Amino acid sequence: MKAFVFPGQGAQFTGMGKDLYEKSSLAREMFAMANEIMGFPLTDIMFSGTEDELRQTKVTQPAIFVHSTILSFVLGDSFRPSMVAGHSLGEFSALAANRTLSFEDGLRLVSERALAMQKACEMQPSTMAAILGVDDSIVEEVCASLNEVVVPANYNSPGQIVISGSNEGIDKAIEVLKEKGAKRAIKLSVGGAFHSPLMEPARIQLEAAIRETSFRKPVCPVYQNVNALPSTDPEVIKINLVAQLTSPVRWTQTVMNMISDGATSFTEVGPGSVLQGLIKKVSKDAVTDGAVI
Repeated sequence: MKAFVFPGQGAQFTGMGKDLYEKSSLAREMFAMANEIMGFPLTDIMFSGTEDELRQTKVTQPAIFVHSTILSFVLGDSFRPSMVAGHSLGEFSALAANRTLSFEDGLRLVSERALAMQKACEMQPSTMAAILGVDDSIVEEVCASLNEVVVPANYNSPGQIVISGSNEGIDKAIEVLKEKGAKRAIKLSVGGAFHSPLMEPARIQLEAAIRETSFRKPVCPVYQNVNALPSTDPEVIKINLVAQLTSPVRWTQTVMNMISDGATSFTEVGPGSVLQGLIKKVSKDAVTDGAVI
């Protein structure tokens, strides 16, 4: 069984999507549609913008969604998934690729998500940190013990977890986790505490937009971030997608469940190869590759 996976924020790079534009008339049509929906030349920034321009949340999230989703469409008959999953933002790409969402609706939701998250970040200074080389259970215990908002945010692979919370909470967690034996505990250059309770204002804003959007029955199950379980029920998918903003991304558990359910290979659809590396860390025997046209 073939699984297709979609990357999230952090996979972006200048020039992403330019090869698609040059090789495919369908891609050119969809890129033009994306520019129209966004109301600014998103593709110009993707193809030739500066790193600072591409790093803006309002640009980054739509750019990755557009690249991944268009690539899935351009793959044509090569895109025959038995199951799909996406890391954080990538879940929206997965839902558009498996036809739960239209490309247009997916992009509008991603744009709304980016703006809502940016607004939530501005309400309270916050950040994230990568913790490596210590058991997930220890990270969970340390976060729970602190009198600050700090929680596990991304279970990326065994021994690699990202925490999210207030600036003070992250600083304290880093200090304690180093004492507990973490090989590395470093702050990330992000705008705020994604996948934490501090994203509650964004969750409320995004929920309203999701409720007004049409979700169809997908062509294959999507394994969702909040519980790492497959779903084909549009209403369940909506509920889990809303909860995603304030819940951790359970990527380790997702990959394990997909393998248990019969996934024999994983193809990453989008810029970069971050997910291929994480999947290999979850299961060294996993077969991975990147989508190409």
